Amino acid sequence: MLPAVLDAIRVPRAGTGRPRTRPDRVVAGKAYSSRKIRNLLRRRRIKATIPERRDQIANRARRAGRGGRPPAFDKTTYKGRNVVERCFAKLKQFRAVATRFDEPANRYRAGVLLASLIQ
Repeated sequence: MLPAVLDAIRVPRAGTGRPRTRPDRVVAGKAYSSRKIRNLLRRRRIKATIPERRDQIANRARRAGRGGRPPAFDKTTYKGRNVVERCFAKLKQFRAVATRFDEPANRYRAGVLLASLIQ
C-alpha cells in the first residue's frame, strides 16, 4: 500500500503552483523496514526514518563485511511519530471508525473527518 499512499500525496503550495507530490521524509515503524520499501523511497529521493528489525541487524552482523552499512536512522525525528500514533488512538475511540461500519470509502472518510473535528 505504500506506493499507492505516496502516489496520492498532494500538498497545496502557499502561493501559486502545482501541489507538492513528494514528501521530504517518511517516518514509519519497523514493519516498513524492508529492502523493497527502502529502495522505493531511495528511487523517489525520499529520506527514510525507519528503525531496523532485530533479525535484519542480526543478519547483517552474521554476514560481517559483506553485510553492508546499516541504514541511517534519526532518533529525534522518529520521536515525532508518537503524535500521529496518539491521533490514531483518539480516532479509534469512535466505534464507527475503529470497526469501519461504513462500506463505501467516501462514507468512511466522512466519519473519520467528523471524528477528527469533534476531537
